[in-house]
Amino acid sequence: MTKARDIMTKEVKYIKQDAYINEVVMKMKEEGVSSFVVEREGQDDAYGIITHKDIITKVIKTGRSLAHTKVEEIVTKPLLLVSPGLGIKHVVHLMAMANIRRAPVFDGEKIVGIISHSDIIANLQA
Repeated sequence: MTKARDIMTKEVKYIKQDAYINEVVMKMKEEGVSSFVVEREGQDDAYGIITHKDIITKVIKTGRSLAHTKVEEIVTKPLLLVSPGLGIKHVVHLMAMANIRRAPVFDGEKIVGIISHSDIIANLQA
């Protein structure tokens, strides 16, 4: 059975909570990504995520300034984290239940990858 570790994207992109949204947009364009994991501010903090959808619905749609809105103001957290050994069928179920398109893969100590709908579709056996 295929596991999260087998199809996850291993290179996880991070952004700091105090970054401004205009910086995030620029970095997303440069790196060709649609989301960043938001770094924790300490051991007691949770990981977060910021996506294209967050920027559109929480900043642009509401008329907020890209240059004056910080990641920490719109970040989605805490994240649903999945285990590297979790079967894809279970990952899909969890993602559907939480209505999310991507989930970081956490080995108990650190994020080791991220799994998205795109990863799952790309690895379907026809």
